[in-house]
Amino acid sequence: MPAPGLRSVDEHLADILSVVQPLAPLEVGLLDAHGCVLAEDVVAPQPLPGFDNSAMDGYAVRAADLAHVPAVLPVVGDVPAGPASPLRVQPGLCVRIMTGALLPPGADAVVPVEWTDGGTTQVRIDRRPEVGAHVRRAGEDVTAGELVLRAGSHLGSAQIGLAAAVGRSRLLVRPRPRVVVLSTGTELVEPGGVLQPGQLYDSNSLALTTACVEAGAIAYRVGIVPDEGKKLLDTLEDQLVRADLLLTSGGVSVGAYDVVKEVLSRLGTVGFHRVAMQPGMPQGFGTIGPDSTPVFGLPGNPVSALVSFEVFVRPALRRMLGVPHITRPVISAITTGDLRSPRGKRSFLRVWLEVKDGAYVVSSVSGAGSHLVAGLARANALAIVPEDVELVPAGTPVQVAMLERRQQ
Repeated sequence: MPAPGLRSVDEHLADILSVVQPLAPLEVGLLDAHGCVLAEDVVAPQPLPGFDNSAMDGYAVRAADLAHVPAVLPVVGDVPAGPASPLRVQPGLCVRIMTGALLPPGADAVVPVEWTDGGTTQVRIDRRPEVGAHVRRAGEDVTAGELVLRAGSHLGSAQIGLAAAVGRSRLLVRPRPRVVVLSTGTELVEPGGVLQPGQLYDSNSLALTTACVEAGAIAYRVGIVPDEGKKLLDTLEDQLVRADLLLTSGGVSVGAYDVVKEVLSRLGTVGFHRVAMQPGMPQGFGTIGPDSTPVFGLPGNPVSALVSFEVFVRPALRRMLGVPHITRPVISAITTGDLRSPRGKRSFLRVWLEVKDGAYVVSSVSGAGSHLVAGLARANALAIVPEDVELVPAGTPVQVAMLERRQQ
């Protein structure tokens, strides 16, 4: 159970997912469809390949003419890839043929050039082909009327290539959500600038922008907005026109200068809650503007912001994309050391996940502080300790959300 006065993680996520819905489908060109989710079934109107063709550079032959090898056959012409050739392979003759070229009538096999002396007027063939050798048959990949891509498929390079191969130039897709990302705080400085006492570099907007891209969104980094209510309000209003979702970090706690909470509380349906999680307790969410654009107010500490993104924002973006699995894969792993968590809060601990002796194991890579961003950079998973557990002893299992697979 969550600690008194705190909202549970599950309740907050459910509230978010009740508001966020898949984006309306759009018909776009193939290049623009890359990275999107297909919103229609794609059926092949014709077979693929559409005709019998050569799989090799070589010679189109009748296999019966090569019952005994080596054999010498006259070469009566060339068949390049492209338009159909008038040539026909008569008994005792052959034609030179290029990869992808239409197999001429009369031929039932292709002899690779490597099996020959490469002759142009006559050719010596040293190996006997079987009927159908090195021939790509019409429809052997895809038959006419076959369902080649299902609605809900993620459109990577292979899927785009297949759509093009069956003749589609446009596809109906769920578009990638457009996310506007900004950080608030007068103390923030652009990376590369000169820090004065009390200042720090803005890492949140860069980390969150790239996290949005990794989740499948199109992200626009606005950058730093100072702790000034009118400036923040003007920035939000300016950015609404290009946003399917707004993402802010900082200014959502109870400090005297937490401007984001002050401004957003007056707009739309945005509410702020203390969520029973560590890191990332202060959370803001709601909708603003004429199109009820979802907006997240994440905490300003770097680890809190990124963990909050994983727990709340990434599932929302995946829901907007229309994919069936919106959360990270969760597995059970054995801890190599004790994991501690405050009672009443669900902890998301930075860990390194690996396989040892055929089993998943995790080891801590950082302390619990929400400012310790280096540990998150070294982690490839988050160990999830439930609200009613204070200690996961070494050697016992824990649920782990996998972030990304990379070598240590």
